[in-house]
Amino acid sequence: MLLCAVALAALPTCATSAHETPDPTIVHNARDGVVRLYGAGGPDTALRKVAAVFHQETGIDVVITAGPEPTWSKHAQADADIVWGTSEEEITALLETYKDFASSDVMPVYLRPAIIAVKKGNPKHIAGFDDLLKDGMRVVVTEGAGVANTSGTGVWEDVAGRLGHLSDMATLRRHIIAFGKGSGASYKAFVEQDADAWITWPDWPITHADKADLVPLAPSRTIWRDLNLVMAPDADPQAHRFIAFLMSARGAAIMQTEGWTR
Repeated sequence: MLLCAVALAALPTCATSAHETPDPTIVHNARDGVVRLYGAGGPDTALRKVAAVFHQETGIDVVITAGPEPTWSKHAQADADIVWGTSEEEITALLETYKDFASSDVMPVYLRPAIIAVKKGNPKHIAGFDDLLKDGMRVVVTEGAGVANTSGTGVWEDVAGRLGHLSDMATLRRHIIAFGKGSGASYKAFVEQDADAWITWPDWPITHADKADLVPLAPSRTIWRDLNLVMAPDADPQAHRFIAFLMSARGAAIMQTEGWTR
């Protein structure tokens, strides 16, 4: 039976503290015959799809725990086979805590582009970034604000500044109604604060299609960030098999359903 644990707090916020403090009393031991992955919410929905097929074909149990880092940090320090990051800056911060994992072992495995999530039905007829600069637009962005570890940090700024126009940055900033400390917090603000748009990643409108539609950014505005994995030196041998399946053509086809590409 496939084991997929999920932190229920993942929806309200996917932010983490800048990084958790390592617990010196915890001794890491991943050799329990189960492949255990830990990371922020968002990629977990696609990873679960891959894990389900992998389990069906191999019988190997995969436990995927996603959500704010404080909800799983001590468990990961004890038994994680794999930790995933939702960007390079995020995994760098995570490895300040998970000392059993080496930066040199981090593997970028998939990419996804920043996009605009809009209200279901797109009532403001938003077609691209320039529409976010129109009078009256209400925009949510994701930002770590120096206290949270999230893949969204700086993405809105990079999108706004891509063409080198300071006015784009200034105008967008005036239209921001919430800086969500993590994608889950941003989604909550997007829904509860009646926002017109949210600069985010494809998996969010794809997995919340009842609330949001996806509008792609023009190539000249698009920012890409990766999903990356790092495996513990004492990981179960089955973890190697799971990663190989994840990176196979079949794994890529599953990941593509939520906007992840190679």
